[in-house]
Amino acid sequence: MSRDLQDVKWKLHYHSDGGGSVTESDDGSSIVRRWQLAAALKDFREQAGLTQEQAVAQLRQAGGRWSASKLSRIENREHGVRTREVEQLLDVYSVTDGAVREPILTLAARARERAGRAGLGVDLPEHLRSVVSIEAGLVAMRQFETMLIPGLLQTTDYTRALIEVINEDSVGPTEIERRVAARMARQHVLRRPAPPTFHVILDQAVLQRPIGRPSVMRDQLRKLVDLAAEPFLTLQILPLDAGGGPGLNGPFTLISLPSPAPDIVYGEGGPPGMIFVEDRDRVRMYTLWFGKLSQQALPRSESLDLVDQAAKSYE
Repeated sequence: MSRDLQDVKWKLHYHSDGGGSVTESDDGSSIVRRWQLAAALKDFREQAGLTQEQAVAQLRQAGGRWSASKLSRIENREHGVRTREVEQLLDVYSVTDGAVREPILTLAARARERAGRAGLGVDLPEHLRSVVSIEAGLVAMRQFETMLIPGLLQTTDYTRALIEVINEDSVGPTEIERRVAARMARQHVLRRPAPPTFHVILDQAVLQRPIGRPSVMRDQLRKLVDLAAEPFLTLQILPLDAGGGPGLNGPFTLISLPSPAPDIVYGEGGPPGMIFVEDRDRVRMYTLWFGKLSQQALPRSESLDLVDQAAKSYE
């Protein structure tokens, strides 16, 4: 059955165990693209209303060599998938619209390319973009931010005010609330029984940049203090008098995925979306930068005092 483009919805996947193990192919294929593809294929199967066993039964009828364990490994990002196999899966899932099908097949082909710099939002159309397929498998994350409170730590009101000020009058209330809900859904990763460790370094200017009403900033900063009491979160503030250093290169995030997947880096890539860096030498450089920033930043107790003082300034 043909599927209209408007009916294709991208869902957010979270797994309490982090989504299983990940392996990198011998040719160094892109981890990011492989995770995107796995999440997309699982989503299409669920939209088709098929269990893995039902999907495999139909694949075998078409002459494919499939098993439930193979499909499970593909969806859990433990096994690569060839472009021809993706075509077979899309056929069974009734994904016939070229505007949906072609980007997925392109992603399948590019998933086998050597890892390097991958743009999230280039491989897929806008309605199929997602960072959470990566975040759902996090083991650890190290983030340096110079402008805003990180999305995983934002309050609902801060997120709403941020979306409103960035988009001005170009986005309606319904779309704003949809985006707020999506941002809040991402935070489920921190509420897992065993959440990823999260080390955040904020430039002091983030505390001084008002987003929304004073009460919005006050509540947001109080939330930071509360979250910093959790064992998974380490929060540091880079003071304005720290001077120059690697922080001048701008914000970035280091992501650690389940072993043996290597660390990757992502950052804002402008309007197209997120930019991922997988080159080992460049990731090592970012790792060194984060270490230096941690040394430049205030210790945890002094950082929390500074956040608390900033919260009181908005009362």
